[in-house]
Amino acid sequence: MNAIPAPIPARHKGFNRAEIVDRNFIEFVRGWPQRSHRAPAADAPVLPGSALDAQGFRELFESQLISRHLDLMARVLRVQNKVFYTIGSSGHEGNAMLARLTRHTDPAFLHYRSGAFMAERFRKLPRRDGRNPDPVMDSALSFAAGKDDPASGGRHKVWGSKPLWVLPQTSTIASHLPKALGTAIAIEQARRIGHALPIPDDSIAICSFGDASANHATAQTAFNTAAWTAYQKLPAPVLFVCEDNGIGISVKTPADWIRASFEHRRDLDYFRADGLDLAAGYADVARAVEHCRRTRRPTFLHLRTTRVMGHAGTDFEIEWRSVEELVAVEAGDPLLRSAAIALESGLYTPDALLAAYEAIRARCFAAAEEADRRPKLTTLAEVVAPLAPYTPDAVAAEAARAPDAAQREAVFGGADKLPEKQPPRHLAIQINQALHDLLIKYPEALLFGEDVAQKGGVYTVTKGLHKAFRSARVFNTLLDETMILGLAQGYANMGLLPIPEIQYLAYFHNACDQIRGEAASLQFFSNDQYRNPMLLRIAGLGYQRGFGGHFHNDNSITALRDIPGLVVGCPSRGDDAALMLRTLMALARVDGRVCVFLEPIALYMAKDLYAPGDGEWQFAYPAPGEAMSLGEGRVHGAGDDLLIITYGNGVPMSLRAARELEKRRGWKIRVVDLRWLVPLNAAYVAAQAKTARRIVLVDEGRHSAGVGEGIVTALVEAGLGATPLRRVVGADTYTPLAAAAFLVLPGEADIVAAADALA
Repeated sequence: MNAIPAPIPARHKGFNRAEIVDRNFIEFVRGWPQRSHRAPAADAPVLPGSALDAQGFRELFESQLISRHLDLMARVLRVQNKVFYTIGSSGHEGNAMLARLTRHTDPAFLHYRSGAFMAERFRKLPRRDGRNPDPVMDSALSFAAGKDDPASGGRHKVWGSKPLWVLPQTSTIASHLPKALGTAIAIEQARRIGHALPIPDDSIAICSFGDASANHATAQTAFNTAAWTAYQKLPAPVLFVCEDNGIGISVKTPADWIRASFEHRRDLDYFRADGLDLAAGYADVARAVEHCRRTRRPTFLHLRTTRVMGHAGTDFEIEWRSVEELVAVEAGDPLLRSAAIALESGLYTPDALLAAYEAIRARCFAAAEEADRRPKLTTLAEVVAPLAPYTPDAVAAEAARAPDAAQREAVFGGADKLPEKQPPRHLAIQINQALHDLLIKYPEALLFGEDVAQKGGVYTVTKGLHKAFRSARVFNTLLDETMILGLAQGYANMGLLPIPEIQYLAYFHNACDQIRGEAASLQFFSNDQYRNPMLLRIAGLGYQRGFGGHFHNDNSITALRDIPGLVVGCPSRGDDAALMLRTLMALARVDGRVCVFLEPIALYMAKDLYAPGDGEWQFAYPAPGEAMSLGEGRVHGAGDDLLIITYGNGVPMSLRAARELEKRRGWKIRVVDLRWLVPLNAAYVAAQAKTARRIVLVDEGRHSAGVGEGIVTALVEAGLGATPLRRVVGADTYTPLAAAAFLVLPGEADIVAAADALA
């Protein structure tokens, strides 16, 4: 291999290393001696002893060059505001081998340095309209935030493709690893319940990431769960690909850390390959892929890479790395090694290689200029169109579709034991019965979480489900909320309908990014090509008579309300719960929505309303054909003297306070149970408040971050800001243990006092 050209001196701190990398390649090829070689046959090894044939090398090298010139183009055109993303793939072009050795039906969750992988995977697509698929134009549209970008529709620069089974990622901290593992597990789980997969049964899930990201807690939980699964002899065909370039932005990975950390992990099978040398690395990548597909075990491929041209276009490495260090890194450029293979083998002459290099450069710049002329997103409506699709008529029809009558009788134990034929029951029982109905109605539904199976949940809400539907559909997970939600996304990717449970709202915060950054964003960043339908059940809120303190009385509702596209329902009574569950499941199935059902723990077993033994907080189970619309509230009472707007635990409290106020003041009072917290139905709130003389908002969320601020805003924006109003809310603090809890949560006396203040 020829010597690397001498470095071009840095004349100033902002010197463009991309120009140096580009010139290094050109001068390297020019300096190669012109000599005659007999090129190997297309199916012969590109070099003696290599597992890569000559034709394969040609195509891989072209994919590498496409990736490199996309990076170079982005660095040039970003200063002209024609490109809006410059985190490049330079130094990682060896991942093209991974694309060649896997199938385009193997779901891929990719590191952001995956340009060569994408270019190579495009080869697996059939011609479209007589044209070959074009990774250059597709990528250029993404770089330019073009509306025609086939991955995200101009919403983000992501590597993604529906026909190539590359699910768009915006992750930079390995938060895509749990859902990649979840997808691998789902491939096997689907077969156990007879669910038809959208991909071949022997597919594997591919997940690439950087060496720095391998240290992140989200990555570590995926590795742990993969090993936990394999340890139990359960299949989990995921190929974790650590693209090790030795640095994370500016923080260097300790020498040999990845190998030392992963080579001997139990039940995570380790392979190593040189991603800087196509001829040498190809066989090792092939072994890792074949092992994962054949054994169905989690496999870790440690792929050697480097990083040239810095982390991104704004990373001027010369400011914090020495010229000598940069020159050493640039000398390891994998494209120089590929050029040497091309010339040494005789597949190219120097002139022919430089001509190919410049032709791809011209192709990338032409695509970029064309992408710049294409339409952009210009209205808010265009931007948010895929975020939260909602087809009310279809959802209503699906929610009202009854489960099979014969199956219901079999599961519930006979016609006389159907839930609608039983006396009124409390919230926990009605949720349980509704979950039975959902699992009957949707054979692709799975219910899982901590303690949900044989035990039936810590509050017995899932009691009997495991017995009725067995372990293939109702099962316990390891104690890890991040992986519970990663599994949910994986199941959704494979066409299943997951119903994960997070045991307490406080535990959701450990894994919030799996919903905020991953599940709820997928429709947005894929332009509604991919969906993550799920119904997430979370037990939460306060009023547990002082038991458990903060972790069992968490009222941090804003953590959910702040997630774009999410649907959040919160029942106060059993019949509403059943109807809402039907609607939420229909939203997931029809519109692919990510839905949350926030269950008030303190109301699970509540039977009475005004006095012990009155049984007035038990309700009949709704008939299977009944449903509820998204955003539809419930009104208790009539009259305009006082309107109380609330939800969850606040509903029975407000009804008791209203009875006292009616007796004492003679007022006619309405209590409105919102039921739906996200999206908040502002029009409904305004309509209820329009004729009210006074308004009290009862919000057990915190003073600075609950539901009440949204209600007040809805009233003000509807022109009702002059109506006398008081908020009764929780304090801005965590919930303490024992009776002190009631000092920070709103109570009935607080509601009465607020109404008295308005009198």
